[in-house]
Order: sequence, then structure tokens, then C-alpha cells
Amino acid sequence: MSELSPTGRAAAIEALAGSELDVVVIGGGVVGAGCALDAVTRGLSVGLVEARDWASGTSSRSSKLIHGGLRYLEMLDFGLVREALRERGLILSVLAPHLARPVRFLYPLRHRAWERAYAGAGVLLYDMLARRGGLPPHRHLTRRQALRACGALKKDSLVGALQYSDAQVDDARHTLFLVRTAAAYGAHVASRTRVVGFLREGARVTGVRVRDLEYDRTFDIRARQVINATGVWTDETQSLVGERGQFHVRASKGIHLVVPRDRIQSTTGLILRTSSSVLFVIPWGRHWIIGTTDSDWELGKAHPAASRKDIDYLLSEVNRVLVTPLTRADVEGVYAGLRPLLHGESESTSQLSREHTVASPQPGLVVVAGGKYTTYRVMAADAVNAAAHNLGGAIPRSVTARVPLAGAEGFAALWNQRHRLAASSGLHVARIEHLLGRYGALIHEVLALIAADPSLKAALAGADDYLRAEVVYAVTFEGARHIEDVLTRRTRISIETFDRGLEALPVVADLMAGALEWTDEQKRREISHYQLRVKAERASQEEPDDETADATRLGAPEVVPLA
Repeated sequence: MSELSPTGRAAAIEALAGSELDVVVIGGGVVGAGCALDAVTRGLSVGLVEARDWASGTSSRSSKLIHGGLRYLEMLDFGLVREALRERGLILSVLAPHLARPVRFLYPLRHRAWERAYAGAGVLLYDMLARRGGLPPHRHLTRRQALRACGALKKDSLVGALQYSDAQVDDARHTLFLVRTAAAYGAHVASRTRVVGFLREGARVTGVRVRDLEYDRTFDIRARQVINATGVWTDETQSLVGERGQFHVRASKGIHLVVPRDRIQSTTGLILRTSSSVLFVIPWGRHWIIGTTDSDWELGKAHPAASRKDIDYLLSEVNRVLVTPLTRADVEGVYAGLRPLLHGESESTSQLSREHTVASPQPGLVVVAGGKYTTYRVMAADAVNAAAHNLGGAIPRSVTARVPLAGAEGFAALWNQRHRLAASSGLHVARIEHLLGRYGALIHEVLALIAADPSLKAALAGADDYLRAEVVYAVTFEGARHIEDVLTRRTRISIETFDRGLEALPVVADLMAGALEWTDEQKRREISHYQLRVKAERASQEEPDDETADATRLGAPEVVPLA
């Protein structure tokens, strides 16, 4: 069963505290979840623990692109681009066709002849490295053709354009589906369980000591191998062993803005050059995502803050090419995330490699760090390879290239049957398409909730892209424990509405209270926490720099204290 229910969490913790496992993975981001799935599908007994919610760090705050990275071609990193494009094709066609989808990007050309030849050669190589990845090939466009595709562009901002294909995914949901798939194959998974120490027998690491933050209790998990997949927290986790490790992870902050779709008249996404990197304007349902920045970050890692300077920078860069400039009033949502970059000699984080590294600094311990979201599966396989080598014996090779995620099998047939599903469920076909794009073949579980309680068919007040049933499903099937889990990761209400989800808050709290059996006091505390979070985030986005923005954002306490 892939169900992450409250009772399922209790059973997982009981199993984790029981007999010795082959592997325990620390970190519930995309790489940690990928490690758990890779290990369990090789026949190993596996545990996965995460201090906060699934994908609560970097893995819910990316640009939401599955791509090879055109800019890495300029760095001559052909191997990384080829690898990422292969993974893009797997995600689209085999692993998560229900969660990922193609997206087209327009690259405006500013110079005649030489730039078209130079950039054209780059996207041609990009297409060739993808080896017929199932996406449309790039096209050369005249200025008139480009303006027809994107009427929002100033006429003098381009002399022509190139258009190419990539893919996108809701990163938080994709990571969640990795966790659910690992659980379906037998992994014991538990969120809100923080590693507070390592178990040792002499020099060998033999497991981890974990604190269940939901119920304030501590237990030990014994394992033959421990995999540290904690991303930007790698150094901190390594310090619990008593040493930093063989490499250092440097955090780079990237922020994104979300604006309504009608603010930019375009049928295609955009990719624009900036002085230091590239800027994406990415279609996202009824919205656009604009990002990203790339700056060193040495402050708190749990809640990186976007400052007024960050927001103004993105607006000024995108407004260089728009006929109708965007203003702060157009911004519905803002989010900031940290990239885990391997420390190098470059002073600029935009120049650091996105390659990953796997090491075994001590017997019984494997560390994986670096990389990019798209190549999570390769990173996970490499980390489990190292653990398998340390375990000895005939352990099978990775099979995750052939293991579809939960909800993938049968998705294409259900998509073709969406009108029939709409008729039988009483939902509009647009709602069915929305649900299929979020749950795939697991849509039947959502529809069963509605059949049992027709009131769940209603849309959420203030966030009518989502149904009330999706809140209940998030708790009973997707492991959501708190309001912020639902509004920021199971859905994207916190960045897709101007009020950041405050209008939907009372109904969401009521639905969750029933499913989680909250007392009135617990419900009031959850509502208050989310209100404080929104207030602190909004205030931090008015601060002039990282230091003051970070201090302001930290004014809202953790929903579950980590100390």
C-alpha cells in the first residue's frame, strides 16, 4: 500500500524501532526519497526519516523544471546535460507521465546572424543529446512569428527567436510520490522524525537515534548502512558523527515570483539572459513562475527569505522585455529555496558545478550531495551502489529506470476516459483533468472520498482550483500532518492566491481536524501558526536585504519545534 495515513505512520515508526534494517536513509527530499525507492526495489529492508514534511526543503522550492540545463552546455558540461536529458525522457515517458508535462520556451535573439548561429547550435546540440526524447524539436522564428507566440514582448527587445522544448513537474508532489512508491514496495517511512545522533560500535556507524517530533519521544533505528541525503543540511548532519566529511556543501539561494497568467500575454514560456545567469518565465496552470536568482546564502536554512531586493531584481529583469511592466501588486506568491552546491573555487555560486558526489567517510555511512533535481534517480542509484558495496553479497543493480511511480500505470488510458470519469463522478471534465494531473491513476481514491461524502466535491473558498476532497486526501493518503503541509506542498495555495491561502484556512482547518481528530485547541493553534507564517513571510519580503529578511521570517515559530 502506498497510503501514508496517520495509522500508517505509527506502524512505520514501530517497524523502524524494531529489527535491524539493511539501510536507513536520512532526508525526505527528492534524493532521499529516491534512495529509499532504489534500495527497497533491490530487495533491501529500508527506512526513511525526515525532520519536517516530505520535500519541505529544496525539493519543494525549485523552478519546477525537469531539464538538461542549456546553460551547462556553455560550461562544456556535456555529460551532465546528456544525463539530465535522459532522465527527463524517463520521467516523461515511464516514471511519472501523470505528474510531468512538456513545456515550450522562447529565447529572444538580440543580435542578428552571429547570435542565431551560436544559440541555434546550442539548442540543436540540446535536441541531439536528448536522442529523440519525445518532445518537439527546436524552431527558428522570425520576429513576427515570435511576437505572435508571445505578444507581451516589446518589439525592440528581439530581432528573432528560438523556441525549444523541456518539461516541468510539481516538485513537491513528485517527491511525495517517490515516498509513496517506496512505501508501496515495503519501505518504512516517517516524516517529522529528526535524527539527533548516530549509533556507533567503535568506528562503525550502526544506525541513528531519532526523535519523533509529533509525540516528543526518542527511539533508535539500527541499520547496516546509513545514507545521509540531507542536501543543504549535509554538513550539519555530518557533524553529528563528529566530523565534517570529505566535501563541503555550499547553499545558493534562488527565489521565484508567481503572477497570474493574464499579466503576461504569451502562449509559450520564456528564457532570458541576465548579467549573471538566465531567467525563466514558466507557465504554471493559471499562473506564471518567474525565476530565479542565484546568490550565496549563509543564514538559517529552514526558511530562506526573499528580500525586497530579490523581488525587485526579478521584476526589473523581466520588465526589460515586457510591453506592460509587472509591479509588486501583480505578485501573488513568492518562494525561496536553497540549492546544495558542492564547494568549489569559484566565488560565484552560478558557476559551481551541479555534479554530485558520493562518499563513505566512515564504515556504515554513505553521504550523497550536490546534483540537480532532474538527476535525482542517478544520484540515488550511486548512493545505494555505495551502500550495497559496503553490505557485500549479491545485491541486484538499480531497477528504478523501469519502476513507474504510484499513479503512473494506467494514466494514459484514464486520460482518454476523462469524459466518462466526469460523467460518472458528476465533476466537470476540467476538474477530472486537474485531478489526473495531480494523482494519475490514484484519482479513484479521491473520487471514492467524494462518493462517500458528496460535500467534498465543492471547491475550496478562495482557492477554487482545489476541491475539499483534496484536503482530506492529503491527510489520509499523503501524510500531511499540519495546515502548512497542505497549503504549501500538497497544494500550492500558499503561492497561487493573493491572500496566501488565508480565506481557505478555516475550511482547511475544519477538514483536517476531522481527519486527524484535533481538539479545538489544536485547531486554533494550527490556524494561528499559519497566519503568523504568512505575516512573517510578507513582512520579510519588504526588508531590504538577506539579514533583515531572514530575521523577520524567523519571527514565525516552527509548527513543530525541532529542538
